[in-house]
Amino acid sequence: MPVHRGSQLRRVSPLDGLRRLAANHDGASAVEFAIIAPVFILMIVGVLAYGIYFGAANSVQQIAADAARTSIAGLSASERNTLVTAFIENNAGAYVFIDPDEVDFSIGDDASDPNQYKVTVTYDASQLPIWVLPVPMPGKIISYTSTIRLGGS
Repeated sequence: MPVHRGSQLRRVSPLDGLRRLAANHDGASAVEFAIIAPVFILMIVGVLAYGIYFGAANSVQQIAADAARTSIAGLSASERNTLVTAFIENNAGAYVFIDPDEVDFSIGDDASDPNQYKVTVTYDASQLPIWVLPVPMPGKIISYTSTIRLGGS
């Protein structure tokens, strides 16, 4: 289809419109941002969520290790149990991301080796603010066991 422009006739191809559209870069940054931003934001949210989860898991592990070390001061099984129970009940709230009301524990001499003392700390992490996020997460129950060799003869 010829087009009259001044004194010259020019033939217009159906692909001319596509070429002009492909050469136009207005708004390209906005489109690229719209494609990349949701993925980037989801990655940042995932890093934050896993950071909180790993912080709580590390705290549970540290409570178990500290409680097991506390048991060394006890001379008898009942004294060790009393020391460890008091330690966990008095100090669990001082650890990062830990609500002391959600901490459960089992303590005592290891059944398989009477020269070992075992502390298992379990934490219900369902109160952490990460479970509403659209990120796949590990289980809501975090549990760690720490074993320590008993001293003495």
